[in-house]
Amino acid sequence: MKLGLMLPIVTQPPKFGANEWEVHGTGADLAAVAQAAERAGYTHLCAPEHVALPVTREDTRGSIYWCPFSTLGLIAGATETISLATYVLVLGYHHPLDIAKRVGTLDRISGGRAVLGVGVGSLVEEFALLNVPFDDRGARADDAMAALRASMGARIPAYSGKYVEFGGMIVDPGLRADTEVWVGGRSLRSLRRAIEFADVWSPFSLNVTEAAALLADPRTVAALGQRDRPLEVFLYPAVEQIDPVGDPDAVSRQLDAARDAGLSGFIPHFVHTSRAHFIEQTEALAALAAGRT
Repeated sequence: MKLGLMLPIVTQPPKFGANEWEVHGTGADLAAVAQAAERAGYTHLCAPEHVALPVTREDTRGSIYWCPFSTLGLIAGATETISLATYVLVLGYHHPLDIAKRVGTLDRISGGRAVLGVGVGSLVEEFALLNVPFDDRGARADDAMAALRASMGARIPAYSGKYVEFGGMIVDPGLRADTEVWVGGRSLRSLRRAIEFADVWSPFSLNVTEAAALLADPRTVAALGQRDRPLEVFLYPAVEQIDPVGDPDAVSRQLDAARDAGLSGFIPHFVHTSRAHFIEQTEALAALAAGRT
């Protein structure tokens, strides 16, 4: 069972309460967590994106979101081998070539470790703030994904779609031809988008049973059969915290359920009270996941 880690500090879900160490967390704290995860064998570190959140949603959405590119650039310098994922960039907030340049630069800085993780987005107020259409965001996301695929490995990318068109422009650094792509979401449509465009589907705020049901849908099974390589699935059950140190049996059962459902990876939310406790939980989960393939 592969393990990814959503970096602490950079986002602090209000449903889990405030941790003082995260509220006052620093780049040094992030680097220490990242290095511990790398030593423990985690495959990915993740940082999400929001530009601004409405005050009226603070109780449910939170308010703290560090810039993923600045954050992952810092982490690139503190680590050596672990992959660095933008989980997730909201496609509608960026021109595809802006994404290609930023992720390509992160990839160059990190020695080829950048992962392009994207999603469609759902915060209508943020779309309005950025003057981005909301109602057709799914169709726009599909066009952006096709445009990003067309730009991979191309110094002078060219694409013509319904919403995006470009050509005759140099993007360097840009995306490698084999850049790993993740699609995040919790719907059948997000899974379909991952099957068409990505290497990994990362369902969030779903449990194992819910994710497995989407994977077993006949339309999913048929679409997966058309792929030339397996689709990896990294589950991010962001609705609950786990306690590998305090309740290893419960966490072991959750990992076994994920493995038995055919999922390839797991991204936890930990119960934690300090940086040291977070690192302890990180190491304990890695020990439990060892051997679960």
